[in-house]
Amino acid sequence: MARPKMLKLPEVLEEIGMSRAAFYRMRARGQAPRLVKLPNGQIRCRRSDLDAWWSSMEDAA
Repeated sequence: MARPKMLKLPEVLEEIGMSRAAFYRMRARGQAPRLVKLPNGQIRCRRSDLDAWWSSMEDAA
């Protein structure tokens, strides 16, 4: 089974065109893509979670 593609937070921010501060404000409101904290403390976002978030944003528009 293939491991899911995991994006680093800077990659996510670049793709969605948002600053880190704005992203964390959205996250505090429960409106940002789901993040995963790895055992080493690094933050990642699954490609599938980001794609699902994009879809939800298009549906809401």
